[in-house]
Amino acid sequence: MKRSTKDYIWPIVGLAAVAFSVWMLFDQLRHISLDDIFNSFYAIPYRNWVFAVLATLAAYVALAGYDWLALLHLRRRLPWSFITAASFTAYAMGHNIGASVFSGAVVRYRAYRSKNLTPAEIGILVAFCSFTFSLGAIFLGGLVLLLDPGMLRRFFEDMPIWGSITLGVAMLMLVGLYVLGSQLRFKPLQLRWFKLQYPEPGIVLRQLIIGPLELIAAAAIIYFALPDSANVGFLLVLGIFLASFSMALVSHAPGGLGVLEICFLIGLPEIDPADLIAALLVFRLLYLLIPFALSLVVVLWFERDQWLRRRSSE
Repeated sequence: MKRSTKDYIWPIVGLAAVAFSVWMLFDQLRHISLDDIFNSFYAIPYRNWVFAVLATLAAYVALAGYDWLALLHLRRRLPWSFITAASFTAYAMGHNIGASVFSGAVVRYRAYRSKNLTPAEIGILVAFCSFTFSLGAIFLGGLVLLLDPGMLRRFFEDMPIWGSITLGVAMLMLVGLYVLGSQLRFKPLQLRWFKLQYPEPGIVLRQLIIGPLELIAAAAIIYFALPDSANVGFLLVLGIFLASFSMALVSHAPGGLGVLEICFLIGLPEIDPADLIAALLVFRLLYLLIPFALSLVVVLWFERDQWLRRRSSE
């Protein structure tokens, strides 16, 4: 099959984002030794490791809720165990490979086609999951800006307080318009080969719970990995995480490599950089690397099961 230019755009964007972020990261960390980072890593209390692991589990349960809500919207019923495995694999691989919307879509297509969902239904499911994340990020980001309007000054020194408040209100208004559209049952948007329509109000309410819950749990992994002596408050960690994780997804950098680190180093200058890097290593280990390794096992098991089914039907 002949490949077009657009097939290479996102890989190039991802590589460029990684290269730029790594260069900036090297500039930020050139005075820090590996021993400093490892000492900070080993200094994390055992109880904080337990809390970080629990936060990881909560985040992936919430991610499975994305798929569950999408299937609820499609009026499709599937076993919770299958939904959890499909969602876990899609996100674990998508977060690590980069361009998660596309790489995760491939995993979901393979999984849900085995349950007789049509390509159009899978397209809606993928779009719904992506929108649930965006909705949760906008809703939570708006709340954070209203609760701590000075947060943006960590990235933009000249940002006035009223500017942060205005942005926060605008974000919440966008969420409000979406909720209103669901309540008033606005007309669906008809695209080429599938139709997008507002979910029922009950599903929208669940989106506004599950989306923020996943982001809060993911940010908590980093929060619990930070030293107790450098406690800057969970709200600040959450705000910086929302900004950094969203930028990482937009950049399509595999695993947000370098993007997360730069945002946290710039946003939290009062914390020892070695402690920050150690906390982000914990996040990468628990939220990215271990799930990625487990997802490969799930994929192999799934493909083996599909192969055995084909053989038995011949």
